[in-house]
Amino acid sequence: MTHVRGKITTVATIAFLSLLCLLFVLPIFIVLFNSFKGQFFIANAPFALPNTDTFVGLLNYKNGIAKIGFFSAFGYSLLITVLSVFGILLTASMTAWYVTRVRGRGVKALYYALVFSMIVPFQMVMFTMSRVANLLHLENPLGIVVLYIGFGAGMSVFMFSGFVRGIPVALEEAAEIDGCNPIKTFFYVVFPLLKPTAIMIAILNAMWIWNDYLLPYLVIGSQYRTIPVAVQYLQGGYGSRDMGALMAMLILAIIPIIIFYAFSQKSIISGVVAGAVKG
Repeated sequence: MTHVRGKITTVATIAFLSLLCLLFVLPIFIVLFNSFKGQFFIANAPFALPNTDTFVGLLNYKNGIAKIGFFSAFGYSLLITVLSVFGILLTASMTAWYVTRVRGRGVKALYYALVFSMIVPFQMVMFTMSRVANLLHLENPLGIVVLYIGFGAGMSVFMFSGFVRGIPVALEEAAEIDGCNPIKTFFYVVFPLLKPTAIMIAILNAMWIWNDYLLPYLVIGSQYRTIPVAVQYLQGGYGSRDMGALMAMLILAIIPIIIFYAFSQKSIISGVVAGAVKG
């Protein structure tokens, strides 16, 4: 009886999770098949599959790429994402190692300040941040990388710190005896051990930065359009919009991050497990 009840519970759980998965994936499929339909048909029958009358092939993709300068926007998004993730990994891992190993009130205050930054809504600081970015001439693709490093530091330092606490200090002392200075100790001993957590943090930050709209819009605006900002410009005046091109560009915008996540999901799971055990 218990075995049958357990089987029923398992089947019910799988059915529920499958339905939940379908609800999350369905909007993506709706956008996908609408990207191959004429824009007037999208408005009239958004849930209908393309047919011989509504199918326009790759016309929406060609129009969208031409209208928003997709390849230029892709280049800016890729540059900003790669540099920002690299900067976050480097600075956050070194900071986490420092605040974990060094004792003192100032160090503890720094750690709690970084943790506190995780719960501060972006809307509270966006106008002040925009003004500071203007004063420091950060309104360019390289300048916004500095801002992303700052916004990504809180969560990244917190996650790295939990892992560093599980690394035996004896390993660092042995490296010091062998003649390693603190920089060599970090890069040759500590950072290789942080690889699972570093991969997870890289994935989470890459997904956030690639899809971010508000920060690039506020800081670099239309001069250096990232993909989310460029897609927004398909919205015309007085509510007019090219729905076909919009759907097509949304698909092109999410394909890179979906591929990245698909190849990295095992690393996310291993990173979470490693962080939980070490923390």
